[in-house]
Amino acid sequence: MSETAPQQTAAPEAPAATQVPLDRPFRPADLAECNQRIREYFDTLAPDRDRWRKKNLGYYLELERIYRFLVPPGSRVLEVGCGTGDLLAALKPKAGVGVDLSPSMIEHARTKYPGTEFTFVASAIEDYDTPSEPFDYIILSDLVGFLYDIEAVFEKLKPYCHPRTRLVMNFHSRLWQPAFSAAEMFGLKARQPMLNWVTSEDIDGMLRLRGFDVVRRFSRIIAPKRFPLLSALANRFLAPFWPFRHLCVSNIVVARLFQKPFARPPKVSVVCPCRNEAGNIPRIAERLPQMGAGTELIFVEGNSTDDTYDRCVKAQRDHPEMEIQVHKQPSKGKGDAVRLGFAKATGDVLMILDADLTVTPEDLPHFYDALESGRVEFVNGSRLVYPMEQEAMRFLNLCANKFFGHAFSFLMEQRVKDTLCGTKVLTKADYEKIVAGRAYFGDFDPFGDFDLLFGAAKLQLKIQDVPIRYRDRTYGTTNISRFRHGLLLFRMCGLALWRLKCQ
Repeated sequence: MSETAPQQTAAPEAPAATQVPLDRPFRPADLAECNQRIREYFDTLAPDRDRWRKKNLGYYLELERIYRFLVPPGSRVLEVGCGTGDLLAALKPKAGVGVDLSPSMIEHARTKYPGTEFTFVASAIEDYDTPSEPFDYIILSDLVGFLYDIEAVFEKLKPYCHPRTRLVMNFHSRLWQPAFSAAEMFGLKARQPMLNWVTSEDIDGMLRLRGFDVVRRFSRIIAPKRFPLLSALANRFLAPFWPFRHLCVSNIVVARLFQKPFARPPKVSVVCPCRNEAGNIPRIAERLPQMGAGTELIFVEGNSTDDTYDRCVKAQRDHPEMEIQVHKQPSKGKGDAVRLGFAKATGDVLMILDADLTVTPEDLPHFYDALESGRVEFVNGSRLVYPMEQEAMRFLNLCANKFFGHAFSFLMEQRVKDTLCGTKVLTKADYEKIVAGRAYFGDFDPFGDFDLLFGAAKLQLKIQDVPIRYRDRTYGTTNISRFRHGLLLFRMCGLALWRLKCQ
């Protein structure tokens, strides 16, 4: 279990000549005394803030790199404990609000970053009541060690959250306490108020008590000082992996406020890629359940050698009571078919249903319920829980599924047991964000599953498996090549390793 050292709003170091007397530890009698003491400390620190940042630039640049991965540019960002605004500015927000209880820090922030996209407010977060639209991201960087009541601050932030807001915080590992103490002893780091020692598990528990759900937590920055080449190698290629992750300076937690994503029942779009599946098309149309405010079925036919396209058109004609679209795929591959279907969808919820019917249409309401409840933001089908029918999955396929499930869970830092199940469900709004950020990974996925999984992980969406019963195929043959596509999956693992772990 990793523990953490006390944090401060603006910097890990402070001038040795501070005028504020510092007790070890600091035990405030109440919130007012705590905030007064911390305010005095950072007011004293503010004039030398940039000098100390420059002296410890390696740490701050690494922190900015991590946050730029988590927070896409153009977001609405609130940073609590913003100091002089350097981290907030590095994120290039569409609208950035920085709150800090030190008036001196805020004055420096306004001078450094006068742009209209930034608003800096001198206030303790406990007293902050400025009306505002909800933010996309709320940041607490090196802050929780200085909060008098961490739970109360989490509660205070709720009005500034919408269903997709991400609360992101980092705090130091207590493993580094001897190094911090040594730095103070040799005058490399000034003594600072000691208030809270918290672990990632502590933060997890307090978030849950206040209605937040932890999406992921991880550790980074094993080399906070700058050493040419060595620091970059250590922070990118050692820090994310065992056992080095236990030696990292910073623990990072990403959380969300538990909220339902829709104010009223949403419309559902079910995209059904189909190639040489003529015998299954009528059954899909007959068995598809209605969900939410209504369900549309979108067939995307992939240049079949049988009469699949004609069967799709016939199903559309035979079921006038249903909203059915039929599209002929101009290119090839399931991934291309899924993208075309999602582009044509008019629903608020997007689903994929493979035309082989190894996952039945009757299973889809379970996926809908999980997403609509707000408990999950990206629903992934899992065929590896319930017993399968005898011919549903060959032994080598089963081994590959288990291996890639473990591999992708490690890479995405969220548990996914079955990456290759074709049934996946997400909101259209989240899919549009994945499309907007698709250039980060590139056009790499002929299946469509991993484009969605990687995109959801990059957006810090809450991913959850829903178990289904996997059926034997009753018509046609699989379009999957075990060995050729297996090699492709290894290449995707390498891409995810670089893009998700080492960035």
